Amino acid sequence: MKNSMQARPFLKWAGGKSQLIKEIDINLPEELAQGKINRYIEPFVGGGAVFLYIAQLDKVEEFFIWDINPELVLAYKTIQENVEDLIELLLKLQDKYLSFDVEERKQYFYQIRSQFNQQRQQIDFQTYHPDWVERTAHLIFLNRTCFNGLFRVNSKGEFNVPIGRYKNPKICHANNLKAVAQILQNTQIHYGDFTDSEAFVNNRSLVYFDPPYRPLSKTANFTSYSKETFDDSSQLRLRDFFRVLDQKGAKLILSNSDPKNEDLTDNFFDAAYAGYQIKRVKAKRTINSNANQRGQINELLIMNY
Repeated sequence: MKNSMQARPFLKWAGGKSQLIKEIDINLPEELAQGKINRYIEPFVGGGAVFLYIAQLDKVEEFFIWDINPELVLAYKTIQENVEDLIELLLKLQDKYLSFDVEERKQYFYQIRSQFNQQRQQIDFQTYHPDWVERTAHLIFLNRTCFNGLFRVNSKGEFNVPIGRYKNPKICHANNLKAVAQILQNTQIHYGDFTDSEAFVNNRSLVYFDPPYRPLSKTANFTSYSKETFDDSSQLRLRDFFRVLDQKGAKLILSNSDPKNEDLTDNFFDAAYAGYQIKRVKAKRTINSNANQRGQINELLIMNY
């Protein structure tokens, strides 16, 4: 497997899988290296770390990605359609922001955030439009300058993360955006529920599931990437879908939190995915208000092979 990758996620993303790439790589099905898999499908693409990694292995011909977050899908499609104009606008935003003092930056950040939220009702998320370039630029700007690089929305779908304290944030990663855009030329991008991917899955498919993680505790819940919640019943609905795709002969891999980090008697996933291979792998907790709680924990990789 290759180690030198070029394209990286264009957003900082809570739950991003960059740190798990090595473990996922080790556990990829043999059929991928043997050329028996020609289709990669990711129903919860998020920041896209695994998708971009797999794409750059040059083993797969077709890519299909989904997400339930319309802003994220819009951003992927914008990069696919018009990365040059996006880069041009991001460079302008970056130059302007970095020229400001601390107070001016604060005013500018909240001005962009307010505009981003106010314009949401006017955006047609279904059909590509040149207005999408500005919206994607604002999304990336907010993501690169907000607290902890989070993407979080409230029940109204409004971005609500406060400004961060970065002294010299790099807002425009032009070369990376171009590399991502190149990969997206061979990718179908969809907005919708994870079950919508079923029609594209066959016995030569590799499907990677990265759902909103089951919270380890009542205070650790961070699934506000979209207005929709992903509770235990949703996790079990995903388990049922996992079984459906297993019957179609696809190779499946799913990641999630390990409840045994907090409660050794919590067998939620062990029971839900009984009969499948469940591996516990080390991961670093990257988003926690308490720096002492950012150490290594176990995460789950669940596979049907």
